[in-house]
Amino acid sequence: MSPTQPTSRPGGRSERVRSAVHQAVIDLLSDPDVVELTIPAIAQRAGVNHTSVYRRWGSREALLTDVAITRLEEDWPLPDTGTLRGDLTEWVAAGAATVFKPEGRLLVRAMALSMPGSPQAQAERAQLFARRGGAIERIRERATARGENPPPLDQILDQLIAPLYMRALFGSAPPPPGYPELLVERLLAT
Repeated sequence: MSPTQPTSRPGGRSERVRSAVHQAVIDLLSDPDVVELTIPAIAQRAGVNHTSVYRRWGSREALLTDVAITRLEEDWPLPDTGTLRGDLTEWVAAGAATVFKPEGRLLVRAMALSMPGSPQAQAERAQLFARRGGAIERIRERATARGENPPPLDQILDQLIAPLYMRALFGSAPPPPGYPELLVERLLAT
């Protein structure tokens, strides 16, 4: 490589900082002794300078939103079972498994804490909902191509996603076995 060519750093320092900061957020949210989650506390736990955190995220709310979006999306894949009912059921089951893990519940609650937050946090949440909506749209498009008649996006969000988030925010226990199937059954029966 010549001295004039830039070197590529896949997974370089920036990604290491992001990972360390994300893990610090999770650790601090999980710590019952932490009274207030602040950028300086997060930076100290991550072993980075607080100015790096402010420069990258701008606010605590934007950081919490980024952590929640990243972690929840990593664990919530888009299934393709060959039927609308199967796709929705597996997608809701994966969502429930993700949201009701201790980390998932913390992240949903952290995202709620970050509302309304900074314009950057609001924009990132809008991106999350757009990506979630995009995933559901792909399920709907596949169903339509197979000759199925999927419900509208808003109805899917209201009847499948909202109950999971409400339980994660306010419930004390994960949903009972068969809950994803029950939600999908109710949705498709309307």
